[in-house]
Amino acid sequence: KNKIIITNFLKILEKQMLKYHRITEEEKYIVSNWKYNGDYSIYNSLPYEEQKKLGIGLANTKNNYFVFYDKDILVGYINLHEEKTKTFFGIAANPKYCGKGYGQRMTKMAIEIAQQMFPGKSLCLKVRVWNERAIQCYKRAGFQIDGDPIVQSTPVGEELFYYMNVK
Repeated sequence: KNKIIITNFLKILEKQMLKYHRITEEEKYIVSNWKYNGDYSIYNSLPYEEQKKLGIGLANTKNNYFVFYDKDILVGYINLHEEKTKTFFGIAANPKYCGKGYGQRMTKMAIEIAQQMFPGKSLCLKVRVWNERAIQCYKRAGFQIDGDPIVQSTPVGEELFYYMNVK
């Protein structure tokens, strides 16, 4: 009976586990083509070829990108960018799978990866104040808002962001 319970538990756990690895060149082309709708369209990125020419985003060698799969489905990716005293975290979910819990799962796994890669450094992020969906995801994964909103220049103009840290 215990063996059946353990086997069933492992099957449930396996369903919840995402597999991840460092992003490949092929995957950089795939994720740079993801398109978001409405207010989220500001997260659409330049084609990877243009990023390579400019040395930015997925082509910035200082970034550490990891892709996440649920079985054979590419559900998202993260970026861990090490700085002197902290590590910045970025995330993108496949637009087809937004709102299905993958963001929170990837964020929790990113915290673990960052602790292994950059021990002793705090993990932080910036999020637009209007992006309540992302803010709630980050809070559920262990981040908290740190201070008042800050103004930051972006390609679409100045915007308000929250700075968040892992609790």
